[in-house]
Amino acid sequence: MKANLLKDMYSHVLDKNLIEEIFEIGSFKTFKKDDIIIDINQTLKFIPLLLSGNIKILREDQDGNELLIYFLEAGETCTMSLTCCIGTTKSKIRAVAESDSSLILIPVSYMQKWFQNNESWRNFILESYQNRFEELLEAIDNLAFMKMDERLYKYLVNKTVLHESKNIIIKHQEIAEDLHTSRVVVSRLLKQLENEKKIVLSRNKIKIL
Repeated sequence: MKANLLKDMYSHVLDKNLIEEIFEIGSFKTFKKDDIIIDINQTLKFIPLLLSGNIKILREDQDGNELLIYFLEAGETCTMSLTCCIGTTKSKIRAVAESDSSLILIPVSYMQKWFQNNESWRNFILESYQNRFEELLEAIDNLAFMKMDERLYKYLVNKTVLHESKNIIIKHQEIAEDLHTSRVVVSRLLKQLENEKKIVLSRNKIKIL
């Protein structure tokens, strides 16, 4: 079952022999929604490959407030953790399970080895860096150029894509933490979006129209 899941998620980007090696040396782990997978200042000894579920990558300021950077979907890896592995530095991000998720964790020592001698792994890593770089640019643009109501609506739409549902089960406080604002602001803007006929609000649930 685990082998099939690994093949389903990565056979289009990684060659057969490498997938078999990953299966042999990797450790399969499962995480419940809201579990911390990687924490800030953690020394990383593994590279995570996401098999199922979704993960949100967060930064934290000096006061402990979090800011959502991007989401990871099945078939992806966290390039920020890769960067820490290369430089043997501690993690600068927090990775939290957005939903129940399963991963395979690869020992760091294999990363450089495969990057040098396996073309499919090298291409996968380089493409991952490119995708995350574009998402970081988008996150910067959102902060710099978009109003909070626009950021909020985009955040909600992204949630529907991740969970493949127009209905989002979420608390206003959780949204506020992800967007680095207050719950009062989020509640006010959600009501504004509802008045604009873009969403429908109910208790801990938002429907995108």
